[in-house]
Amino acid sequence: MNPQQAAAGRAEIDAAAERALARLAAQGFDAAQVDISLRHSSEVSLMHDQPSLLRSGRAQRLVLAGIVDGRRAATELADWSPAALEQAVPLLWQAARAAPQDAAQAVSAGQQATLAAGSLADGDDPAPLAEALAGLLAWRAAHTPSVMLEESFVAHHAELQRSLGSAGSALAAAHGWHEVSVMGTARDGARSSSFNFGGGTCARLDDAPLATHFGLSQMLLGLVDSVHTRALGEKFVGSVVLSPPAVQSLLSWLLGQLADQALISGSSLYRARVGEAIASPLLSVQHRGGAPGTLAWSADGFAVAPCAVLEGGVLRRLTPSLYGSRKTGLPHVPLAATGWALQAGHTPLAELQAGVARGALVGRLSMGYPAANGDFSGVIKNSWVLRDGQVGAALSETMISGNMAQMLHAVSAVSRETLDTGAWCLPWLRVDGLHFS
Repeated sequence: MNPQQAAAGRAEIDAAAERALARLAAQGFDAAQVDISLRHSSEVSLMHDQPSLLRSGRAQRLVLAGIVDGRRAATELADWSPAALEQAVPLLWQAARAAPQDAAQAVSAGQQATLAAGSLADGDDPAPLAEALAGLLAWRAAHTPSVMLEESFVAHHAELQRSLGSAGSALAAAHGWHEVSVMGTARDGARSSSFNFGGGTCARLDDAPLATHFGLSQMLLGLVDSVHTRALGEKFVGSVVLSPPAVQSLLSWLLGQLADQALISGSSLYRARVGEAIASPLLSVQHRGGAPGTLAWSADGFAVAPCAVLEGGVLRRLTPSLYGSRKTGLPHVPLAATGWALQAGHTPLAELQAGVARGALVGRLSMGYPAANGDFSGVIKNSWVLRDGQVGAALSETMISGNMAQMLHAVSAVSRETLDTGAWCLPWLRVDGLHFS
């Protein structure tokens, strides 16, 4: 998106947002919020190790939310023309009038911010995207020729956004970022590995070869090592070294316990435990207040700032939205959609693995949502045996079971290495006391 396109786009979405908010007011809504975005994207894709597609495009999105008599409805449009508004707003009114009455419904008030991050223009020339993908294909051919890359892409997005609320909130943003997604499978004769994938979002791709971003080279090397697998074939209690994708599963469960659904339903294990130790003192979790591809404002129209939810294992805050806050009486904590970080430790990854007498190096956890008390069981994918501190054969059909809340307490080491995918920045964790079968 060049400067002229950005200026024209800004004028276009500002006018469309103000027109939409005025139309909602004219309809009679007590409160309303309008979120609008205009995105230009460029993408280079590959399929089966071959470049397959170069494309660019524009996408626009308008979200309308209205509240009348404590009843709320929302709708999303791809067309923000006056004619589309004239058709959509009366339907939104009807939907709101039919919705349940809930005194907790509200929109943000008095929020003012103008945000800018990343380059809008990096996608104007697709040549660097193609060069990055070509570099990855060359790295694959040189280091992991038995891996086939499937359905992978490199993209740049430039987005303008505007959020207006009837209670005086006005947020504006312009941000650009790169997105990468890589999926592959390794083969050796008639045998093949399970698939694995990697990627993420970042501000720049030209600072290092693509294979070094998001742990892609380690992911591809791991595929080569996991063509020939074996079942564990025994039951025991041991330790795991969780890689960042597996750590993400553990933290997602914790963050869900601190958010609206669990707090409002009363199922959260931590509803009344702010200020208490709920995890190993090695764990500190912070929301970074945004990440590449994620605006530093919340879905309910509040500017956000970095905040800690866990410090040295002590729970510092719960994270209800505005609606969750009004529903539960808890303090409102605005959060962006992504951007979580678990603080790195001081232990090299090799020492984490060396400290395991019997267990597994876990690439990913495949499981359903844990039980209300945190109990879970799941298959470990892209994983290897750990025995007497040594990494052994790749595993197949191996399950672990335990309890998420107990796992947080059972973290015995945190790596100094981290993997930053934009949405998450995570180290490796060693966790003891898991049941293998």
